[in-house]
Order: sequence, then structure tokens, then C-alpha cells
Amino acid sequence: MIINKIKNKIDLALLCEQLHQRGNKIVFTNGCFDILHSGHVLYLEEAKALGDVLILGLNSDNSVKRLKGDERPINNESDRAIVAAALEAVDYVCLFGEDTPYDLIWAIQPDVLVKGGDWQIADIVGADIVLARGGKVQSLRFVEGRSTTAIINKMRNMEDSNA
Repeated sequence: MIINKIKNKIDLALLCEQLHQRGNKIVFTNGCFDILHSGHVLYLEEAKALGDVLILGLNSDNSVKRLKGDERPINNESDRAIVAAALEAVDYVCLFGEDTPYDLIWAIQPDVLVKGGDWQIADIVGADIVLARGGKVQSLRFVEGRSTTAIINKMRNMEDSNA
């Protein structure tokens, strides 16, 4: 069931410990994933290919508001978690309320840490944790023109032209 793929940080940390003991390579990424689009799906598929288990750290509603402004998120954290968990590439989803996933990364100790191509490796939060244990940090390709902000702007433009 999809709901079983959504974990809290404590349960996920215990699960990751077991996965590491079994020799699984854990990949971690994070983001808001507010309005899911093809860029998200392709990115998550690419991230999953780098290991055995893909964990998605999902910004909570309050975290998204602090990062993106009071009009965001469009979809609430529960809906965003369910939609993300429904994706085949995503093995587990964990909400985090901080501005960055640093504490979550520390708790799960992933082998691979990835972000989209709009991030420089030096700026990826948690890189120090992953590199210290011999893991890899990667910036994956960015699908140009695919973003939640672009979708929102397109909808606003359509609304303005219909007014």
C-alpha cells in the first residue's frame, strides 16, 4: 500500500539501518514536489537508478511556506506525500519540517545524495555527511522549463487573459 511508503524520521532511520546491513545502496533526495510534473518524474527515475532504495525527503507545508512564500504549497503535505509515494521510483517518503533536510540525512545516512542540476554540489545540504562515510553526491540533469512555478505562472496568465 502507498501509505506504508510514508515514514516518520525515527522509523525510517531504523529501516535504513536494516537496509544498510543487508547491503542495500540508499539514495536520498529532497524537495517540495508541490505540483508533480514530468521533470519531477524523470528526475526521480534517474535518482532511483543510482541505488537500490530511493528515499524522498518532502518539505512540510510550513517549510514550503518559509522557502516559497505564503501562497505555497498549492497541495498540502499529506497529498504531496501520497502522490510522491505512488511513484514507482520512490521507495519511501519522509516529511521534514526544517528548512533543510540535514537532520533527516544524518538520521538515515544515505550512500548517494542527489539534487537537480540547478544545484552545485558544494551547495547541496548534507553533502558533508554522505562524503564523510565514503558516499557520493551528485547533481542530476535539470529538465528545462519544467517547474511548479512555471505551471503556476501559466495558470495565472490563463486566468488573467480570461478576466
